[in-house]
Order: sequence, then C-alpha cells, then structure tokens
Amino acid sequence: MSTRLDFSKLSLMDALDLATVIELEAHKRYTQFADQLGIRDAGDAGSVFQSMAVNESKHGEQLAERRLALFGDKPPKVKIDDIFDVEAPDFGAPSRYMSPLKAYYVALSSEKKAFEFYDQALRYVNQPDVKALFEELREEEAEHVAMLEEIIAKLPPSASIDLEDEDDDPNQPVRNSMES
Repeated sequence: MSTRLDFSKLSLMDALDLATVIELEAHKRYTQFADQLGIRDAGDAGSVFQSMAVNESKHGEQLAERRLALFGDKPPKVKIDDIFDVEAPDFGAPSRYMSPLKAYYVALSSEKKAFEFYDQALRYVNQPDVKALFEELREEEAEHVAMLEEIIAKLPPSASIDLEDEDDDPNQPVRNSMES
C-alpha cells in the first residue's frame, strides 16, 4: 500500500488493519511522551499523555477484535510506513527533550490526522459494525482534538521550554525519540 491513500480502493480488511496500526503507533508515541515528560501530578502533561496512551490501546484492541472476527488470521497488507500520512507525526516532529507545548502540538496534529482518516474511510465502509466503530473512533478523535486545544490554550509560558537531561553530553547529537 502506498502512503497516498485512495480510500475508494481500500478494502474493509485494509481499513481495519490501517486503523489498528494507527492506534498502536499512537499508543507507543503517547507512552514515550509520558515517559519523557514524567508524571508529577494528576492533569500534568505526562499524565494526560499516559491517559491518551491507554485510550489508544483500547481503540487498537477494539479494532483488532473486529478484524479477527471478520477476517481471521489472514495476513495484513498494511505496513507501518502506510500510517505517516494518516496519523503518525511528521518525521522528526517528536524529539527527545521537546517541551510539553511541542509535545501537545505533535499530539494535536496526529489527532487531527486520525479524525480525517476515520472521516474519509467512513465514506467507503459499508459493513455496519465497522462503520459504527469508525464513527465512534472519529468522535473520540474529535474529543481528543478539543481536549488538546483546551490544554494548549491554558499552558503557562514555561511549557514552551525544551527539557534537558543532565546525563547528556552536550557535544553529542540528540536522537529522535521515534528512532528507538
């Protein structure tokens, strides 16, 4: 599959596989953000990202269950590279010690892409159970967008300051957190 999606040519199995990969990648990304930022208090950036990771994992499980029920263990044609135009952040957008504000903007961009994926896919999904699940997930993505926009609007100026790691050698280049 190409990363330039033609939704009219996307089979139901491919749509489910792509949606599953999207949600699993989002779970991994939000877990990395939570680990990177740390969780100090309920409602801080790390705890928000941890909560989002849990939600994305739940979405992935729902999609995988539906896919298994409809297609059994038939091998997927979708690859991880197929998600970069759908939800995954642009390559290089996440960085190891990015500020909470930057992390929220990466998440916001990804959630908007996910909403668009479900919105576009719904035009071609006719199977009632999958259509209902995609509608539910689209609405949850819209809720995530609204939540992130609200959080961003309330952030203090200090949220734009990149984090530092005392253990890092300042002469060594910083690796992209999505590389590991």
